Amino acid sequence: MRADEVIKNAEFELSELYKKLDETALFNQDKVLKAFQKFKVAQRHFAGTTGYGYDDIGRDTLCNVYADIFKSEKALVSPNIVSGTHALTIMLFGILRPNDNLLAISGQPYDTLNDVLIGDDVGSLKDFGVNFDKIDLLTDTDDTPKFDLDKIKDYITTKGAKAVFIQRSRGYNWRQALSCAKISLVCKMIKQVSPKTVILVDNCYGEFVEKTEPIEIGADVIAGSLIKNAGGGFAPTGGYIAGYEKYITQISYRLTASSIGNEVGSYSYGYLPFYQGLFMAPTTTKNALKCSVLFAKCFSLLGFSTMPKSNHIPYDIVTSINFDKEEQLIAFCRSIQYASPIDSNLTLEPWDMPGYQNQVIMAAGTFIQGASIELSADSPIKAPYIAYLQGALTYEHAIISAKFALESIIGK
Repeated sequence: MRADEVIKNAEFELSELYKKLDETALFNQDKVLKAFQKFKVAQRHFAGTTGYGYDDIGRDTLCNVYADIFKSEKALVSPNIVSGTHALTIMLFGILRPNDNLLAISGQPYDTLNDVLIGDDVGSLKDFGVNFDKIDLLTDTDDTPKFDLDKIKDYITTKGAKAVFIQRSRGYNWRQALSCAKISLVCKMIKQVSPKTVILVDNCYGEFVEKTEPIEIGADVIAGSLIKNAGGGFAPTGGYIAGYEKYITQISYRLTASSIGNEVGSYSYGYLPFYQGLFMAPTTTKNALKCSVLFAKCFSLLGFSTMPKSNHIPYDIVTSINFDKEEQLIAFCRSIQYASPIDSNLTLEPWDMPGYQNQVIMAAGTFIQGASIELSADSPIKAPYIAYLQGALTYEHAIISAKFALESIIGK
């Protein structure tokens, strides 16, 4: 079967799922629009500031808009947060203190947090006397994850936990991403057992995927990157942290200094792309989700295992494709690069990427360097040979890229 025939068949089978994604995007677009209108966003909010950035109306209003959208009391949104890992690090260090217990209840967090949590002599939480433990997720025969409620309850009851950490997306794990419904159940149980335990959620790749966000269903603080869903493909950098005011205030002292918190922080280039990106985020996320399920369906039609399953509603923007051998994995990632608008002439090679334990191959022909909301793909070079694809600013680009990718495996 030719690549274009595979795509046509996939689109036909996905028509009902696409309608559900459109409905979610419409709901979230309305939510974002109302937040912009509530805080009377105007041209003056786009202007940049310099120096200390006192009374920066663009920064402060952007924080208010984020807080409203994510149903939180307060939010920090800053171009000076350099990545999702940085946002999560600020969140963790803002909440935790020496001798506190941090419990990850969705398994081992993403690779780039390893040194943050347990690194030696790198300024990690471990270096500052914070204890870290994890409890793995349970999965059924359909690779659908669920929290190990009994182990979590037992740990919190016997050892105590200042904070629990939930990673909404799957990282490099072969499982479905966590839905807000699943997170809601574990949040209720934790608060019943230990009301003072702070529930922290890594929201990367999950913003605007559903009609609800983690704060609405029991989380205390969430954090994410602006070069993923929330930035809509426009934000050139930055991250956000949102949640209850008392926690965000603590975290703001870690973002800057204990004496100033979020009262300072300038950005001379202006805030237009951050506002525009946030406004576009529901639609851009929908395009990325359609890309995700399109690739899943196409490659499942060829007999490859995919995650999410080809007919399942996705709970993040990532698609995992399990290839039979290393050569297929590398060919797939190269095809995504060849189909990119930027650096399409490059032939990718695996390399030693900072923060990762294995060599990584990464296709990222993006306008914003490393932007995961733009179509990209990456994988550690190790068995099983799983490619992780995410993003797509437009659905049309997803279709074109899918053709490139399919032809890299089955030929033209």
